[in-house]
Amino acid sequence: MNKLAIVGGKIFSDYDLIEHKALLVENGIITAIVDPKEIPTDWEQLDVKGANICAGLIDLQLYGDGDDLFSAELTAASLQRISDGLVRKGTTSYMMTLATNTFHVFQQAIQVAGHFKHDALLGLHLEGPFLNSKKRGAHPAELIVKPTKENIKELLGDHPSVVKMMTIAPECIDDDVLEYLQSYGLLLSAGHSDATCKEGTKGFDLGILTGTHLFNAMSALHHREVGMVGAIFNHPTVCSSIILDGHHVSFEAVKIAKKQMGERLFLITDAVAACSKGIYQHVLNDGYYSLPDGTISGAAVSLFESVRNAVQQVGIPLDEAIRMATTYPARLLKRTDIGNLNLGSIANLLIFSADYKLQEVLVKGKLISK
Repeated sequence: MNKLAIVGGKIFSDYDLIEHKALLVENGIITAIVDPKEIPTDWEQLDVKGANICAGLIDLQLYGDGDDLFSAELTAASLQRISDGLVRKGTTSYMMTLATNTFHVFQQAIQVAGHFKHDALLGLHLEGPFLNSKKRGAHPAELIVKPTKENIKELLGDHPSVVKMMTIAPECIDDDVLEYLQSYGLLLSAGHSDATCKEGTKGFDLGILTGTHLFNAMSALHHREVGMVGAIFNHPTVCSSIILDGHHVSFEAVKIAKKQMGERLFLITDAVAACSKGIYQHVLNDGYYSLPDGTISGAAVSLFESVRNAVQQVGIPLDEAIRMATTYPARLLKRTDIGNLNLGSIANLLIFSADYKLQEVLVKGKLISK
């Protein structure tokens, strides 16, 4: 299927909604959007019969899928199952995330992921260990450490390309150490933080570009000290992820955040998997995961389901909900070849019905069996 014309659908790409046109894919790349009469005769056609077409979704924070929690089984086989499972659910690009752990586990994960190749895997997101134990959530306090140049180098080695993102508490890192960490070229995110508004704003002004799961595990908005939430709301450029499962954050709080932040707010899942071994023993409850002691520890929602929740529960228009899971995370990554269906982009795309039934997933223009 090197030459495929997708016809009969509503095409959502960035800020455009295109109807009554055909999307042409050749050798895994979007090559044109044309009138159906202009489709070359030798191209195969896929009629989606009025369904929606959008770019494959991008999740910058998740820990596992199905029965696999990566930190509990640091193998290529586990990564393969997770990656394949996510693609079948519509997430065609993702950051494999590891929560605070021992340096040995982090280093082992870096080694495994560094030798693993999959079209969906963007790299690793290390959520910790440089956090604030006061806002640790499910992270073990004894494994949270203050960042230094020495332990950053011990953890990351010599600029490992597989680590692409890191969540840190900005109030717990010295300016010179933050500058050193930035030399690794990571996308830095503020989270698990008890920062004041002033401390959070300083971190953003020094180059931290986004926040981790808005509202969760960060100093709250209070009328006398607006904390990390207020710092994120008031900063002119900083972005933040948010979890739309209805458990981590109420849908009413999401409405408030969306009004405050607009395009700076994007979706993640924070998804984990059931696990009964290792540090993170996740127990499935009614729609979310917790540790055995009841501490909420992760989501049980897909990113596609999060888009649906954004529309149905929060009232966000479909095109904007799609951008929150495509355009905006791609923008943070400085990627123009994913998260859209523009000419020259990789042909990762979803086809889904008006009632949010995922019908087809294509990766590099090839249909993926669900």
